[in-house]
Amino acid sequence: MGVQSEDEAGVAVKDAPGAQQVGPVPRISIQAFCETPEVAAIVQAAIADRRMNKAHVKLHMGGAPAAVEAYRVAPTPNLIVLESTHDRNALVGHLDELSQFCDVGTKVIVCGKVNDIVLYRQLILRGVSEYLVAPFGVMEFVQAVSHLYSAPGATPVGRVVAVIGAKGGVGSSTIAHNVAWSIASGLDISTVIADLDLGFGTAGLDYNQDPPQGIAEAVFAPDRVDSNLVDRLLSKCSDNLSLLAAPATLDRLYDFPETAFDSIIDVMRASTPCIVLDLPHSWNAWTRRMLIGADEVMIVAAPDLANLRNTKNVLDNIRSARPNDRHPNLIINGVGLMKRPEIAVADFAKTVELEPVAVIPHDAKLFGAAANNGQMIAEIDANSKVAEVFADLARLVTGKAEIRKSKRSLFEPLMAKLGRKKA
Repeated sequence: MGVQSEDEAGVAVKDAPGAQQVGPVPRISIQAFCETPEVAAIVQAAIADRRMNKAHVKLHMGGAPAAVEAYRVAPTPNLIVLESTHDRNALVGHLDELSQFCDVGTKVIVCGKVNDIVLYRQLILRGVSEYLVAPFGVMEFVQAVSHLYSAPGATPVGRVVAVIGAKGGVGSSTIAHNVAWSIASGLDISTVIADLDLGFGTAGLDYNQDPPQGIAEAVFAPDRVDSNLVDRLLSKCSDNLSLLAAPATLDRLYDFPETAFDSIIDVMRASTPCIVLDLPHSWNAWTRRMLIGADEVMIVAAPDLANLRNTKNVLDNIRSARPNDRHPNLIINGVGLMKRPEIAVADFAKTVELEPVAVIPHDAKLFGAAANNGQMIAEIDANSKVAEVFADLARLVTGKAEIRKSKRSLFEPLMAKLGRKKA
């Protein structure tokens, strides 16, 4: 975990993600031939990483000699991973022998312990795609595989930000919409906000849009999903922000299989730098899949017991499924509501073992005006502290800058004022 500090905006510092984003590995076949238990364990851990979930991976022991024997009678996969503990001449000899059986288009990654530029040049001359020098980590391996299938000069795979509420009515949609707006307008990043609450979504209302069609047309016709269809379904909210709206009608049931939204997300990833998913408060196969597969997760909670329990349950589930990712971003929303007993933010954070990246006060006037006018908080009051919070969150989830947080939380002035009134 990164070091956290504070500023008056009420947003915590977190380690910014690496400058080079690791995209998902496509649906390819991979066979790894390892010699040591250490590298085999790394490959096994990489197989479980969410970025590799589309790839079909088989792990073997025996190194390069075993690969040569295997491919004498079998076709080669899309990618071969070879570990070698032999010297330079022996490794080159194995590769020369293996090349006799490799199919056209097969890529090779070699893992070795020798950091030798001469060896590296010999490997490249023989068509090896990448050479990893041990020791290396799980994410270095995943990154190496991912980058093999990123075309030179191609636009990086879009970043997916999934936002979910720990309980209904905690304002997760409002936060998702405002963060998406801040990413598009404040950071000048092309962004799509996808409202996945098909029955009760509010993105159309919040952006003052009434598109005739939206995400339902795509999810109910998965065979037709391509970039042209998604482009037709998008409603333009601003130069950089587009909306994939929910129908928000109850004329049909919205029961979906686990992979229902995969094709839509894949299409948007290929063409849009940032996709914000406004997830409904529900727990089923497809919502969990969206959370697990996202690059950034934001969990919005109110400071009460039900939210505390639900937040801990969601965090435990996500942490076990995403062992190689940064922890989710926790946002405590609606703090300071008069006459409502609340769990202190420090106690909430201690119980769920995660410091919130933002603490947002209850402000019925500001949020109510924005909702009724179909505007974002920054459009109502660009100088408000809440608008600053959304701008900082936008930078956080896009990796544009570190977030600062002061020792005074955003709601402390309000609480101090209330304390003076009581006195």
